[in-house]
Amino acid sequence: MTLTFASPESDSIIPLQVLDSAGFDQWKEAQPDALRRFVEASGFKPTIGQTLLVPDSDGAPMIALAGFGSEQARARSRFPLAAAATKLPKGTYALTTPLPAGDLETEALGWLLAGYAFDRYAKNTGSSAKLICPEGLDAPRIEAIAAGEALTRDLINTPASDMGPQDLEKAARAQAARFGATCTVVTGAALLEQNFPMIHTVGRAAAPHRAPRLIDMRWGTSGPPLTLVGKGVCFDTGGLNLKPGNSMGLMKKDMGGAATVLGLAEMIMALRLPIQLRVLIPAVENAVSGDSFRPGDILTSRKGLTVEVNNTDAEGRLVLADALAFGAEENPDMMISMATLTGAARVAVGPDLSPYYCDDASFVSAVETAAQAVADPVWRMPFWDPYEKMIEPGIADLDNAPSGGFAGSITAALFLRRFAEGQRYAHFDIYGWNPSAAPARPKGGVGMGARALLAALPDILSL
Repeated sequence: MTLTFASPESDSIIPLQVLDSAGFDQWKEAQPDALRRFVEASGFKPTIGQTLLVPDSDGAPMIALAGFGSEQARARSRFPLAAAATKLPKGTYALTTPLPAGDLETEALGWLLAGYAFDRYAKNTGSSAKLICPEGLDAPRIEAIAAGEALTRDLINTPASDMGPQDLEKAARAQAARFGATCTVVTGAALLEQNFPMIHTVGRAAAPHRAPRLIDMRWGTSGPPLTLVGKGVCFDTGGLNLKPGNSMGLMKKDMGGAATVLGLAEMIMALRLPIQLRVLIPAVENAVSGDSFRPGDILTSRKGLTVEVNNTDAEGRLVLADALAFGAEENPDMMISMATLTGAARVAVGPDLSPYYCDDASFVSAVETAAQAVADPVWRMPFWDPYEKMIEPGIADLDNAPSGGFAGSITAALFLRRFAEGQRYAHFDIYGWNPSAAPARPKGGVGMGARALLAALPDILSL
């Protein structure tokens, strides 16, 4: 799906006046009597999502009004301008005055994202109201960010019947071809030959055409090296620790980490950032067969650390561990993993926030500042060293699923950190799903943390 701004040369451009609660009465008083009376008679209020088309004497739209709400209402919502975009009829709109508040680039992006709909299997449409890129903004940049987000959403929304490990590989190869990147893939038994034992173990029970694999994409020949690692569990049954049906229903989204790093990679490459980018995706299906790995198994990882499997439904950290160890062998300037990893993270912060773990002060400062600026909220969680003993079972170096259920997201992050040892490293435990429709974010797959990272990269990598 292409999300773009309208051409400034479009016919029949409708001026768009955005009004917030604080300035609405003053604006009304400054209008001609006829316009003021029409607005009052319509009952229009400048609340978020309210719109009004004011006709001219011939009945054609003379101006469109869009509510921008109060400061308090905006603090409880994201993309208030996008809420208006979904209510306006098909047409081309142009802002007539500066926004009353907020970041113009973020609101323009929200308008584009309001046009997104997942339409692979049924006819669905997003907003048909088109916006002319406001003056002073970099339209190609905003469109590139929207394209990255749309890619992430499309990948997550696609069911596992059409988004197995082989399909995720196809998506990565197509992206590499678009941008002149290289993409190599290690598949099936070759994973054992090339020392990716835990990726192979988790995925070996799947059908042969859905064999496990490690996708390795590289782009850029100069600048600081950045490695993104995304969990690509294309469907998670839970393995022999089988999930109940109500927990399995959304497991097509368990490759949301892979989808998000591919979306971020799309933005980076489209904007031609001066970075040596590497994307690693362990792509597997955690299936059930006679060859499934078992509770109680002890696995030896690429790094040589042994792992006791206490729950086959804690498979994401296993495949990420081999990928992180592989990525760390090149010592990039920054390594970031993204994964739909734990239910504990959802219990802690809900579906909107992206919890992340990092002990690098400059990374934290850059991401926190960027997240607030671009309306992509994050929440820092602790690498709490006293909990290290919870992931040390004694019979092996590490435990993939400590008993007791305490601090599940933290212990998972500590597990991953063992495989990124010595690296400048951050881990995002994202949800990747919007449970109910919101402005610019329809129900379904959604990117989390990618836009914050993109905005923070100049500071993270000293570009």
